[in-house]
Amino acid sequence: MEREINAFISYMHEQRQTSGNTEAAYARDLRKLMEYVQQQGVESFTQVTADHLHAYVMELEGQGRKAATISRFIASAKAFFTWQISQGVRTDHPAKELKAPKIEKKPPEILTEEEIMRLLDQPSSLAPKELRDKAMMELLYATGIRVSELISLELDDVNLQLEYVTCRDGHKERTVPFGATAKCALELYLEKSRSKLVGNAECRLLFTNCSGEPMSRQGFWKIVKYYGKQAGLSGEITPHTLRHSFAAHLLGNGADLKSVQELMGHSDISTTQVYMQLSDRKIREVYKKAHPRV
Repeated sequence: MEREINAFISYMHEQRQTSGNTEAAYARDLRKLMEYVQQQGVESFTQVTADHLHAYVMELEGQGRKAATISRFIASAKAFFTWQISQGVRTDHPAKELKAPKIEKKPPEILTEEEIMRLLDQPSSLAPKELRDKAMMELLYATGIRVSELISLELDDVNLQLEYVTCRDGHKERTVPFGATAKCALELYLEKSRSKLVGNAECRLLFTNCSGEPMSRQGFWKIVKYYGKQAGLSGEITPHTLRHSFAAHLLGNGADLKSVQELMGHSDISTTQVYMQLSDRKIREVYKKAHPRV
C-alpha cells in the first residue's frame, strides 16, 4: 500500500505539478487511512470500499478532528481513487459519495501598521540569532511570501542589488520585490551573522536554525510567537499574521488587487479580495477606538 501512495504522489508531482506542501498533506492523509484499513484486514487500496471510508470519517469525527482536517482527508481520498481509476486498477470510486463538512471560515488576523513596527523592532541586538530573526521577519513582511517559501530560499534566490527574491512552489516561480528596510536587515545578517549560524560553507540556504540545519515552519512559528509576546501583542501572532498584514496594508494604502494577487501567489483573485474586507474592517475598528465623538 505504501508503494501505491508513493506512485500517486509521484504522479501528482510530475503530472499535476502540485506543491511540496500539498504532496506532504496527501501522503500524510493516505498513510493514516492505510493504518486504519489495515486494522480491518485490508491489504490493498483496491480493496477499500465506500463503507471503509465512511467509517473512517466517522472515526475522525469521533476523535474531535476539525472540519478542515476531515475536508482535507476527503479531498485527498477523492484525488487518490480518481487516480486509481485512471490507472485502470479499479472501476468504482469509493470516495465519490463522501461529503465534506461545512467549514466556518474565520477572517485572517492582521496587525495594524503600528503593531507591525513594534513586532519588527523586537530583535534589536547584534547577536547572530537576532540578526537572523530580524532579517527573516523584515523580509516576510516586505514580500508577503509563504513561510515555506521563506525557509526554502537559497542565496542565489536573493538579488540585493535589484531588491527582489525569487520564490518557487512546486513548478511555479515568481519574483517579489522588497524595500530598503528589508535590504538593510539582510545585508547586516549576511555580513555579521549567517556564517556563524550556518557553519557549513557549502550550504546554500539563506536561513538555517542555530545548528546550521534547515529551519522548520514550526521553528520559525516559535520565533514569531516569541517576539509577539515581547512586543506585548495580544492574540495568536504567527508568520501568517505577517503575510496577511502585508496584503491588507498594501490594499489599504492604495495597491491594486491584481498586483497584490500576483505578489501573494494566489491563483484565484477571490482569495485576495478577503484582504480588502479586512483592511476596511480594521480601519473602522481603529476609528471607533480613537475618535472622541464615536
